[in-house]
Amino acid sequence: MKKFRDKVAVVTGAASGIGRGLAERCAKEGMKVVLADVEERALNKVEKDLKEKGADVLAIKTDVSKYEDIKTLAQKTLDAFGGVHLLFNNAGVQVEGTLKKPTWENSLADWEWLLGVNLWGVIHGVKVFTPIMLRQDTECHIVNTSSMAGLITESQLVIYAVTKAGVIKLSEGLYLQLQQTGSQIGVSVLCPFLVDSELGTADRNRPAELKNLPDTQRFPELPSLFSEVQEVGLKSLSPAECAEIAFWGIRDGQFYILTDRIIDKLIKQRIDNIYQRLNPEMPKL
Repeated sequence: MKKFRDKVAVVTGAASGIGRGLAERCAKEGMKVVLADVEERALNKVEKDLKEKGADVLAIKTDVSKYEDIKTLAQKTLDAFGGVHLLFNNAGVQVEGTLKKPTWENSLADWEWLLGVNLWGVIHGVKVFTPIMLRQDTECHIVNTSSMAGLITESQLVIYAVTKAGVIKLSEGLYLQLQQTGSQIGVSVLCPFLVDSELGTADRNRPAELKNLPDTQRFPELPSLFSEVQEVGLKSLSPAECAEIAFWGIRDGQFYILTDRIIDKLIKQRIDNIYQRLNPEMPKL
């Protein structure tokens, strides 16, 4: 997909971080933009800001973990703009507390929330929007946001990494199936490394029924890739820079869209260990 002007984009998780950056870039490209997010006040702020810049946008409060919400999102998109050409299944969450304890101490509510948003959200998006795009029989593209966590071996982001690895496998299969059927729908998986966002405070949007009880138990600190990142002075991308990379990838028909060359080194370490039948080890920058 190379031409975007006057096409329709849907962005989930559009109220902040990468999602907002993608939405702003879609508007800059002259697209009609549907903004979806569970955080209503922030979502309405993005809609207001983009409209003030002359963009044609529509904000729809959406919980991507709920299939009915995604069906409603799709119907409202069609009602407003008549179609959808570019879909960013981008909404994602992380639980800060999961970084401070071993996996077996994480609650089932932690698993349910992250799987619901990060993986089921993408599943719902693919399930609902792909048939719509197929019926349109025109050039379209789906971008599913994963993470470097889905590609490397790391001991802290276990639940998050499980969800993001699932997004990669779903995207790979979707890409091949659409290619095999001769579809005009392209697919990419976006795997950011470090991007400025509010992911670390995602608990603000956690449903009450999935919140944990207060936890005073302390666990030994786990080895962290992020301490190495701080030591070598790697800097985060802005959401706008991440969106720029994403659009380069879409225009080039690139499936794996990575945001930093350092990811290549970390991926190679994991693949080499698999190829040589070696045991997992922490990544080394």
